[in-house]
Amino acid sequence: MCRHLAYVGPAVPLGRLLVEPPHSLYRQSWAPRRQRHGTVNADGFGVGWYADGDPAPARYRRTGPIWGDQSFADLARVVRAGALLAAVRDATVGGADGEAAAAPFAAGPWLFSHNGAVLGWPGSLAPLVQGLPAVELLSLEARCDSALVWALMLHRLRGGDDESQALADTVLEVAEAAPGSRLNLLLTNGGTISATAWGDTLWYLNEPGHHTVVASEPHDDDPRWQEVPDRTLLTASRTEVLLTPLKDMTDHMASPQPKEPRT
Repeated sequence: MCRHLAYVGPAVPLGRLLVEPPHSLYRQSWAPRRQRHGTVNADGFGVGWYADGDPAPARYRRTGPIWGDQSFADLARVVRAGALLAAVRDATVGGADGEAAAAPFAAGPWLFSHNGAVLGWPGSLAPLVQGLPAVELLSLEARCDSALVWALMLHRLRGGDDESQALADTVLEVAEAAPGSRLNLLLTNGGTISATAWGDTLWYLNEPGHHTVVASEPHDDDPRWQEVPDRTLLTASRTEVLLTPLKDMTDHMASPQPKEPRT
């Protein structure tokens, strides 16, 4: 389910990344090439981007398919950004949350997307909810698995974890509670990108010192695209990409680590 993409680099029109490429996210909404689960991503879409001088991203989200929005292509033609995160959605379970369930989710400087599904939802994650403050549960944007995964990760971020550790720990925690889940997560703060490959495809293209694109699948046939191995954490800036096996993160978690208590 779902396809998503994040970019950091020089400011470009949104459409150059999301509409114009021959296998763009726009086209992936009805004709993905490498999607393993589902075939049509028509249950909503969204894009978040960062304007110069403003750390809080803007968002444009809709409930229907991206090709059915008559305004999006025109908007994408003129809006420019040096960082963005976008997604097209294939809902795991039908619901009434509409636009609120469409990625990207946002808080503070962050944009977030989940490509996958939590098995046994919602019962499988019930034990994890006990660690969240009531105000965070009441603030959930939607009643879907992706919104709760975002809440779990946001709790870690607000508790002081860095982005890559928060992403990895959330994936490992959810995977333990709901084995067999697909947990390709994507996060940006406008300057860096963090992502996981866990059960579905993930690729990246890096032009060192210029830009980085991280996506569910390549949006063109550029031979520089690299596939991320399954069970891997990716961290990237516009200058470099680092891949870390999530097994190494598991070993790190198993070792005693001094940590400030969360409030």
